Amino acid sequence: MSLPFLLEIGTEEIPDWMIPPAISQLRDLIQDLLDRTKVSGTIAAVDATPRRLVLRAEGVLERQADSEELVLGPPKSAGQGAAAGFAKKMGTTADQLGSETTPRGDYFSFRKHLKGQAASDIFASELPQLILKLHFPKTMYWNGKGSEKFIRPIRWVVALLGDAVAPFELAGIPSGNTTQGHRLLGKSAVPVNIADFEQQLESNGVILSAARRRDKIERGIASLLEGKGLRVRPDPALLETLVYITEFPTPILGGFDSQFLELPSEVLVTVMRHHQKYFSVEDAHGNLAPNFIAVMNTDSDPEGLVRHGNEGVLRARFNDARFFWQQDQKKRLEDRLPDLKNVTFQAKLGSYFEKTERVVALVKQLGGGQNSQRAALLAKCDLTTDMVKEFTDLQGIVGGLYAKAQGETEEASRAIYEHYRPLSMEDAIPASESGRIVSLADKWDTLTECFKVGMAPTGSRDPFGLRRAAQGVVRIVVEGHVPFDFPGMNDALREFMRDRVEYYFRDVRGFAYDEVRACIAAGWSDLIDLQSRLERVQSIRATPDFEPIAASFKRIKNILQQAQFTESAELRENLLEPGPELDLHAEIRRGKGQPLESRIAALRPKVDLFFDKVLVNAPDEAVRRNRLTLLHNLLTEFSEIADFSEIVTETKEPKN
Repeated sequence: MSLPFLLEIGTEEIPDWMIPPAISQLRDLIQDLLDRTKVSGTIAAVDATPRRLVLRAEGVLERQADSEELVLGPPKSAGQGAAAGFAKKMGTTADQLGSETTPRGDYFSFRKHLKGQAASDIFASELPQLILKLHFPKTMYWNGKGSEKFIRPIRWVVALLGDAVAPFELAGIPSGNTTQGHRLLGKSAVPVNIADFEQQLESNGVILSAARRRDKIERGIASLLEGKGLRVRPDPALLETLVYITEFPTPILGGFDSQFLELPSEVLVTVMRHHQKYFSVEDAHGNLAPNFIAVMNTDSDPEGLVRHGNEGVLRARFNDARFFWQQDQKKRLEDRLPDLKNVTFQAKLGSYFEKTERVVALVKQLGGGQNSQRAALLAKCDLTTDMVKEFTDLQGIVGGLYAKAQGETEEASRAIYEHYRPLSMEDAIPASESGRIVSLADKWDTLTECFKVGMAPTGSRDPFGLRRAAQGVVRIVVEGHVPFDFPGMNDALREFMRDRVEYYFRDVRGFAYDEVRACIAAGWSDLIDLQSRLERVQSIRATPDFEPIAASFKRIKNILQQAQFTESAELRENLLEPGPELDLHAEIRRGKGQPLESRIAALRPKVDLFFDKVLVNAPDEAVRRNRLTLLHNLLTEFSEIADFSEIVTETKEPKN
């Protein structure tokens, strides 16, 4: 008999960004439990709100199937006394024993019948430990008598197998069939069953499905703005946050004094988004409107109290921002340079003033002009401003805005504004040439300096965001076509960057993994050239001659390795045998310097015939070395494009 299963872990509010990974972990852990214990079942749904993680499964067996276990006893040569002792241990008699023949001889045996365990007993034994295995970046103790740790205190547990409670205890909380509703809209104790669980929660102010909460927010916003000539500024990340900090989300439209629109829109949007979790609103022309959308965690605001409260908080925040803007303008960015001596970049690496000197030097090395150098000089000065101290997400952006307001050139101001980009794989690289150069220099300085003092990322730890910086370097060089030769790398940084380059071209750009490895093996310090070679290899891979010629190159490499042939003398044409050997040499010479794409079709049959008709390991040492030289020259020429031995082919390589 199969049954549905429901598990709900009720907690204090879990941070929104930790919820999606927890959902994924819970799914995997429970499916593994079902598979491992052979009670069958598949995960039907995993949902979450800030106060609960919920999993539902279908087709769980009420109990495991009975099984048999073959137990080997003593060898038959040990006699009946040994058989009797083994039988007693198995709870049977000697005449019920069987016999098994093994490579070591004949043994007494017994087929032991194992009664299947009830699923509820399995869950009682396994679930408490399994739930506590959920990994969170931080966990806490909350029960003075217990040693259990979780992201937030566990307040209730629902565990139902069919209509019955699957009984166990977790951190002093017994499992049951009673959940809690919304803090304001629901009851504190709600008896539930599996069939109506989602509806029972909704009757108590909890929309369990994240997709439905997201849809409710989006439909609510559309309704609020309909007919007003306004539209919300899209912000998928903020929407995701709001979905996971609410159980019954309801958008409301608020407003602020239009005089605040005198401040840069970047400042206003940052204050609304990062500090209040409000959506910005714009008019039909894309200009910021004096409105915002907040999402409250309740069903209505009939008297406007929540709206008025949000407007008051935002007004205070905007007043702070205006004050910071006015005060910061009293001191020019360049006058703040000495202040950077008191701002630590990293304890082992000195101040931001020292970093600035290094970045300016690197910008010059990269060929950056006066605007790029000026931007590099002033790029970190906004770290000393009150605006950035209060609104850290505005670093760089504020510097660019202040630079423009203080009369710096448009190019230098734009470069300062953009120099932290890209902030993620989805973020654009700097749009201006100066911005790309300054961003590249800044990121590369961070990487080289941190690796010099042994601060390479380990596991999930990356406090200086070095993986993000490295990915930014790769993207700027490739997508911005910035010539860059990766100066100052030590071995650890070289290996780290190689991995980032491989990841970018494989997982971001979508090149096949063996194409990426083959081309990287031929050199990767020139990423623009690497991209070109990848595109060429990708374009010819589908041609009929590619795989056979790649398999031949793999064979050539193996032959040379087995012969320990690493260097060749001048090829001696007088030792080349007329026919396939001389024909191959002629084809190599004819096509030298021509693109790979135009050579494969003509080269492939010559290589095939060479291996068919010519004995590489000729008895005559001079002839043998000359043939190895011919193959070495061919491999070396094509290895400038890619190491084709890295290409995975279906063509079977002949044994040498």
